[in-house]
Amino acid sequence: MSILEESLSLSRRVTIVDVARLADVSTATVDRVLNGRSGVKTGTIKRVMKAAAELGYVDESDERARDVRPLSPVSFILPEGSNRYIARLGRMVTEMAPQLERFSIKPTVEYIPSFNPDLLARTLHRHAKTADGIAFMAIEHPIVREAVNRIAAMGKPVATLISDVASPGRVAYFGLENRAAGRMAGYLLARFIGKRPAKVAMIAGSLSYRAHGEREMGFLDLLQELYPDIHVVGLREGKDDEGLNYRQMRALLTQHPDLDGIYNIGGGASGISRALKDARRDQDIVFVGHGLTSDTRELLLDGTMDAVITQSAEDTIVKCASLFRDLREGRKLDTPPDPMRVEVIFRENLP
Repeated sequence: MSILEESLSLSRRVTIVDVARLADVSTATVDRVLNGRSGVKTGTIKRVMKAAAELGYVDESDERARDVRPLSPVSFILPEGSNRYIARLGRMVTEMAPQLERFSIKPTVEYIPSFNPDLLARTLHRHAKTADGIAFMAIEHPIVREAVNRIAAMGKPVATLISDVASPGRVAYFGLENRAAGRMAGYLLARFIGKRPAKVAMIAGSLSYRAHGEREMGFLDLLQELYPDIHVVGLREGKDDEGLNYRQMRALLTQHPDLDGIYNIGGGASGISRALKDARRDQDIVFVGHGLTSDTRELLLDGTMDAVITQSAEDTIVKCASLFRDLREGRKLDTPPDPMRVEVIFRENLP
């Protein structure tokens, strides 16, 4: 123990001033390092953490006192468009960037046109040149699967968000167990309608999303098993676009004026609700959808929507960042992460 350390231990508790003096930096720099904020050189971070450990300000076994590496660039690639849940997820990645530094992650977000597997594959390859990891909402397509496999062969981890891809190269999927989510939607719709013959329809974003296809299968399975008197009279694709969803819902109402329920498998809930309100059917057609956002919250409050199935955007981001940190630090994944928890939101339990 140095004379400085010994005198400190005998006289008073170690402070940030003592760490700054020993590391020969300002107290502001020490504060930035100890709180995991950016803007400090790697060498300075190491010197500060070494001084803090020597003085007992942090324990030597503390993860922060170990060899500190620069932040790892991680790319989040999401579809652009009017899917408000996806837009909210992207905004949260950006807003949470300072918090993600504690995972040694520096995130960037890029939005690309939806439903274009060629463009998605090219974007994945472009980000693989500079990023240490990639998280993206997948399209189920051979070109996308091959891109993931090639990037994985480079030693770059790739994770999927919201919708998965059947690729052995991806390291993890952070989304719902979508077949179960579809079954949940069928159960909710049937329970709200009641025990009587009824007609219901579905609007998907795109069945090129594996998530949407699995939700459709779960929905149909549940109704066939438990509610055979409820007939599904149509499945339309709305590309998660509010304007197209409006037109699809108006067409369904024209073709089936006695429609009892609608399941919105993807985004664009506001377009469906506008069609229901224009037809004055917003209070008698059961409406179940996905993704808690500002618009679906309002639709729950005014009674247009009956239930929203969702997953926590914040938990999705944190679990994804934690995975990339663990992989970077050499921790092996013994088992894949569990699917995200299915949350069902009604008007009465709005968070």
